[in-house]
Amino acid sequence: MPKRTDIHSILIIGSGPIVIGQACEFDYSGTQACRVLREEGYRVILANSNPATIMTDPDFADATYIEPLTWEVVSAIIDRERPDAVLPTLGGQTGLNIAMELFERGLIGVPGTPEMIGANAEAIATAEDREQFKQAMVGIGLDCLRSGTAHTIEEARIVIADIGLPAVIRPAYILGGRGTGIAATPEEFERMASNGLQASPISEILIEESVYGWKEYELEVMRDHADNCVIICGIENVDPMGVHTGDSITVAPIQTLTDVEYQEMRDSALACIRRVGVETGGSNVQFAVEPSTGRQVVIEMNPRVSRSSALASKATGFPIAKIAARLAVGYTLDEIPNDITQTAERSTPASFEPVIDYVVTKIPRWAFEKLPGTTGVLGTQMQSVGEVMAIGRTFPESLQKALRSLEQGRLGLGCDPAAAHLDELTDDELLAQAAVPTADRIQQVGELLDRGISIDTVNEATRIDPWFLDQMSMIVEERAELASIGFDAMTKRAWRRAKRLGFSDGQLAHLWERSEAEVRVAREAAGVIPTYKTVDTCSAEFVAETPYHYSTYEDES
Repeated sequence: MPKRTDIHSILIIGSGPIVIGQACEFDYSGTQACRVLREEGYRVILANSNPATIMTDPDFADATYIEPLTWEVVSAIIDRERPDAVLPTLGGQTGLNIAMELFERGLIGVPGTPEMIGANAEAIATAEDREQFKQAMVGIGLDCLRSGTAHTIEEARIVIADIGLPAVIRPAYILGGRGTGIAATPEEFERMASNGLQASPISEILIEESVYGWKEYELEVMRDHADNCVIICGIENVDPMGVHTGDSITVAPIQTLTDVEYQEMRDSALACIRRVGVETGGSNVQFAVEPSTGRQVVIEMNPRVSRSSALASKATGFPIAKIAARLAVGYTLDEIPNDITQTAERSTPASFEPVIDYVVTKIPRWAFEKLPGTTGVLGTQMQSVGEVMAIGRTFPESLQKALRSLEQGRLGLGCDPAAAHLDELTDDELLAQAAVPTADRIQQVGELLDRGISIDTVNEATRIDPWFLDQMSMIVEERAELASIGFDAMTKRAWRRAKRLGFSDGQLAHLWERSEAEVRVAREAAGVIPTYKTVDTCSAEFVAETPYHYSTYEDES
């Protein structure tokens, strides 16, 4: 059906200050929503407390309020502007929490008040309230972890007596893993349960059996009011459960599931969004998989555009925030053209699931040097301040490109001057360090593989899937092969293979003790030069006139 004509003005709740766990990705989604809704003829009112954003530029909304994001202030804005609807799902966790506070006071989402679009209060509560979410998933036959909820420290003690340690503590209605933790001792549990109760706006925590070391996945899902659903992107964490997904190296598409396992996860994600009741827009569903048995459990769902949505948009070229905004005002997926494949003659609709023929790797960026007193150990609370993303035709290529993009003096997975500091460590010391998740772990794993430590041994220590370790071994083995070939004996085939595995001219110059300029001249003389491939959402199945590109080394662009 076409867009709704019974609403004329829409209030968008922004995400507020840029903090760890909620950064510029929500500025991106809010800006896109403002732009799209104005194009559709709606009057857009924006409330956001952060003036250092793109969305608060006066050109994006008809009325912009740079005010503290509290329910009292937003209520005053509603009284003044009288919007027909409120869109809370594009402002991160802040938007959802304020919307629920307004709903609980009868100020939105009830007859005679602005309508909640994107997700209603029942859907938000079902996804964000840990106990409601668990019961909803059990009700549709999805596997969940043994768990219980608590609202006081006394209730928490009763729950943990039944579940046992170690256990994971997850507060309700939080962002970036705030207040979460894995407790292995009674003392840790008391402290973490108390912190979790304080972190939750409704003083509720979920206490569940630990899945530390399991594999972690997430699926970006979109749904319209006609119950059409699409999977935008599947994302796999290189780091196992126990590291917040915002602090984990992640890869798209999913690499280590069989097709049967993936289809099971896909079906579960679609069942999840339907049961929770997100009628229009995007959601993020997270799963854990036990590596030895393949048991899949659903962990949680974000009933909003999330940090992962921004990554999925960049990875696939599918504009999630723009399409979510149009879905919220009545369009269905098949009525919305895909901007990327839109031409004068035709376009594919948003109901076509994106397909990618490349590998995307995201690596977080930390700034522990600016946070005195932090240990640098990664856990269930997000600590990264940004991230980089790289695209390649293979996982090794995209991994090495991403490591360079961090701009921390590393040229890739080892094979650079900065790797020398690991030489001082014995194998046992290095293995012990790699067992603890830190910002340096990926380089420590590369060094272990370079020393000939077996994949099984590294897997046992780090719980990183053997497939990823095998791919990193290919980089290590290629480095040894390149060293044995030598600069002067390189053939076009050898140059091409080195590039397909992500080696930069700088790494090769370090390996052969040559200048980077010499390496580049020799490579180009061999006819190995960059080619440029498109990010077109459809693996070149359809004509695409507005895609962006990534560089790789193949025969043609």
